[in-house]
Amino acid sequence: MIKSKLTNGEIGEFYWGYINRIPDDAELIQTLEENTKEFSEFLKTIPQDRWSYRYEPGKWSILEMVQHIIDTERIFQYRALCFARNENGPLPGFDHDIYVLNSDAENREPEDLIAEFKCVRESCLYLYKSLSEDKLKVNGNMNDMNATPRAIGYIMAGHALHHKEVITNKYL
Repeated sequence: MIKSKLTNGEIGEFYWGYINRIPDDAELIQTLEENTKEFSEFLKTIPQDRWSYRYEPGKWSILEMVQHIIDTERIFQYRALCFARNENGPLPGFDHDIYVLNSDAENREPEDLIAEFKCVRESCLYLYKSLSEDKLKVNGNMNDMNATPRAIGYIMAGHALHHKEVITNKYL
């Protein structure tokens, strides 16, 4: 499945900001694999003294941002699984600020967060490799919008790229 086959009805407008960071000819599994390696390697280059830095009061530290990415991926994987298994009920949204506030990320080590990201993404890859083309196209409802597992997969990769850009531009 390549990104250019996604249609507007597969996900709400907000999420296209993440999806559009991925090239049109990008295949989903390969994108997730390469994105995992690229983002993990990028995180390893961040100097130790920058992980707790905040570029202004009230903004997340890099520790919190990486924990946010991990939490978000877990939630998106659950959503993709629910849709692929024909869950009929709508799935709720989540308040990412509350999750970060309660994450205790400031007491984590960068190496631990990097390892956890890789582990969560590996689980994601197993899930996506198990889904047929038909299952990737199943529509579900999350946070009061339509979504498909394949759109969610590209969102996860684009979300990591978005935060890589934020880290590069605001923290380093």
